[in-house]
Amino acid sequence: MTPADLSRTVLHAVRRAVDEDALRAPVPARVRVERTRPGGSGDYACAVALQLAGPAALPALEVARILRERVAAEPGVGRVEITGPGFLSFTLDAPAESDRAVLAAVREQGLAYGHGGALGDEIHQLHHAREVRAAVTAQAVFRLLVAQGARGRITCEQAPDPDWVRLGVTVNAYGTPPTPLTEIRPVPAGATAGELLERLGPDAARWGLLRAAGHDRAALGPELLVQGEANPLFRARYAHARARALTRGATALGFTAEAAPYGESPAGPPAHGESPAAQAANAAPAPYDRAARPLLDLLADHPGVLLAGARHRAPDRVARQLEAVAHAFFDFHDSCPPLPAGDEKPSAAHRARLAIAEAAGTVLAGGLSLLGIRAPEHL
Repeated sequence: MTPADLSRTVLHAVRRAVDEDALRAPVPARVRVERTRPGGSGDYACAVALQLAGPAALPALEVARILRERVAAEPGVGRVEITGPGFLSFTLDAPAESDRAVLAAVREQGLAYGHGGALGDEIHQLHHAREVRAAVTAQAVFRLLVAQGARGRITCEQAPDPDWVRLGVTVNAYGTPPTPLTEIRPVPAGATAGELLERLGPDAARWGLLRAAGHDRAALGPELLVQGEANPLFRARYAHARARALTRGATALGFTAEAAPYGESPAGPPAHGESPAAQAANAAPAPYDRAARPLLDLLADHPGVLLAGARHRAPDRVARQLEAVAHAFFDFHDSCPPLPAGDEKPSAAHRARLAIAEAAGTVLAGGLSLLGIRAPEHL
């Protein structure tokens, strides 16, 4: 079960409670589910009971109890606890099955993984000053909103800078229109588009303009061009290129990606005539399961990060997510190589590792695309 699946499950429980007259409150358009913070209980948590307590004229703890019994009965949910003033904390059942669902979703949706219709009823007019960081940020926010189903357009206070086109910026109109606006006003970059393009090129310039939160000054120095692991942009793009290289290498070796079957060790079933000790070793959880956990969690969280970036007009959240995915990818790759070495033959473990690596590459490419940054196949 992915976070999006869990959100729909909780929303369905609210509808059931209302339909059964156990809860008298308006059904919200959406339910926000977040990964539990350090020290918390369970895998995910949500505050829907606190949100509904007022309209339902009930204590939040009572609303939480009404919803808990309905969510706990859903497949994929192992345990539901009530914590604090009325938070619902969820522990998911069968994490391996949940991981397979995430990998299948990435494979099926490709670069659109994490896109959705959560904001389909919203229309936005993004308005910004004639300043390069504001223009690039507005364009990235617009892409995030559209990816979540919203509609809108971008306007600028004055005629656009012609160099913005080279940064992928489009403006629908200029001047201050009479309609309600969503102002995009980050701390100015302190340089023109032409100057940034000359020093950094379009990809590094966009990353530098978007990586910092809007209220912070953008870092636009030569470190953005460093071809090394100290440069987060390079790491994200190199992780994507490495994932694509793994796919090409696997093809040359005659195998493709395949997630490990639920309930089986990625090492595969025991061979005929194996000793009991060898069978026990093969049946034990594979080491890559532990090494892959941070990366798999980040892949599962990706749709929520994209939605939060759209809602809060914060493309910097997406940039930080991509940095984290790249870091976790290399940790996983170095601990459990997806390709066999030397005389080693491709195994079920290699196919499962390759599935995770390919999913990471897809998420990186999709996230960079939303920021308007290229993800090269070779780097």
